Amino acid sequence: MQLTTHWPAEIDTDLGRLRLLMTASEAYPAFEEAVAAAESRIVAGFRIFDPDTHLRSAAGQAIGRDWFDLIVHTLRRGVSIDLLLSDFDPIVAAPIHRATWSSLRRLWAAAEIAGPDAAKLTIHHGRHPAEVGLLPRLILWPRVLAELRQVRRRLEAMPLEGRRTALRDMPGLAERLWLDDGGRVRLRHPWPPRLYPASHHQKLAVIDGKLLYIGGLDLDERRFDDHDHDRPGHETWHDIQVTAEGEIAEAAETYLRAVPDAVHGRAPLPPAPPALVTTVSRVRRLSLPYLSPQPLRQRIAAAIYDELSKSRGLIYLETQFFRDRRLARRLASAARHCPDLHLLMVLPAAPEDVAFEARRKLDARYGEFLQAHCIAKVRRAFGSRAFFASPAQPRRADHRSVSGRDILADAPLIYVHAKLCIFDSRTTIVSSANLNGRSLRWDTEAGLRIQDEAFTRHALGRALSHWRMPAEVVAQAAENPAGLIAGVREAAASDVRKVPDARRGLLLPYDSRPAERFGRPAPGIPEEMV
Repeated sequence: MQLTTHWPAEIDTDLGRLRLLMTASEAYPAFEEAVAAAESRIVAGFRIFDPDTHLRSAAGQAIGRDWFDLIVHTLRRGVSIDLLLSDFDPIVAAPIHRATWSSLRRLWAAAEIAGPDAAKLTIHHGRHPAEVGLLPRLILWPRVLAELRQVRRRLEAMPLEGRRTALRDMPGLAERLWLDDGGRVRLRHPWPPRLYPASHHQKLAVIDGKLLYIGGLDLDERRFDDHDHDRPGHETWHDIQVTAEGEIAEAAETYLRAVPDAVHGRAPLPPAPPALVTTVSRVRRLSLPYLSPQPLRQRIAAAIYDELSKSRGLIYLETQFFRDRRLARRLASAARHCPDLHLLMVLPAAPEDVAFEARRKLDARYGEFLQAHCIAKVRRAFGSRAFFASPAQPRRADHRSVSGRDILADAPLIYVHAKLCIFDSRTTIVSSANLNGRSLRWDTEAGLRIQDEAFTRHALGRALSHWRMPAEVVAQAAENPAGLIAGVREAAASDVRKVPDARRGLLLPYDSRPAERFGRPAPGIPEEMV
């Protein structure tokens, strides 16, 4: 059976009818159409859900301009919406804490406009309730105080009305910052604040209990991109979602409804089918000495480890981060025990905050330290059987580098946010989880483990074609892992020697030297923090 470049819209599997959606240009219209066709209820959980996101489908644009209009229309039709929207630590993640509350205000406004006779909008503004214990809070207080002072300086730089608006949209800071009579931002209390180390990172929705939309893509204008990736580098965004019709959707709805109580320790998580893989943690009953939440489920990690142990030919991974040293050790061990095992990993040339914001704080440097360590370990074990690649646009960068890391081989990088794991021709995992300790052990994550040969070949072929690999490489990928690795390496090496406009593919060799130079260890800090 050969891979094809003519991709079916849907594939029937034992799990139900599945559709692979690559980039937001495919995923957003499919999501809009599903919501527009909903008959009774929508249950969803997202890290970011911005109602100002533009509508792209014909069905959506017939209703209005953006998701605000679609939500109003959906509520008026009598469809209830139940949304778990992530919130974040207001000090160490102030910008996204503010973005959450800005979205909440827009969503509540949509419900008000829909009218009192419309269906119900229920929003769980879901800051993960697990807290850092008192002892580590005391140790971290100097660093947290520095973060708080930086937030204060940013607020002070705003006009007075902007300052008031920002503080209104960051209610988590109310116990820490306040405006005096002169409009100056003041620190309220000197003692160490509560800190929230985990978050709800999942991105999924269930329509009428029948259709599941799941993967790594939030709803936000920043996340929109298409197959050409020809936007400015800081606006590119490669991601993957899957829709599934069948009983798995009902199981996902049951899971979503149970998460708020489970993470607070009020109720257990219900059983879930093996295909629905999740990471869930909860508050600790005694948090005094702990930095971490208490693990409840680590089924995404377990599924990856299980499939890795069974793999004999090819492992293909797309990930935003590769920072989990446990996974690196398992990959290295598998390489040593299986001489025919090959690995192709696609990841961004640099993390988003380092590449586009020039972030240099310890968390960014620790993350790069972990990634350099993991890649070095796996490269030593696999040798020439592994290839690490980063995508870049086939055009010369037309701007000066912000950080030195937002340009790869003279071209704007393409930011990889997809979470795709393929094992031989056997299994595909699409989820919200990165390959770091945070996603595999701390945060709330969700995905599908699809054990179907036809879908797995389909996913591999689509991924390689998306990166514009030579047709002969794509055609033999599943049957000839050694040829795949050699073909991708040769294509990437050939392209990196050319000027960007002459390149044929999007993949270039991943260069770990910048991460090695930039990275710094952080003794005593769990790797799950980054």
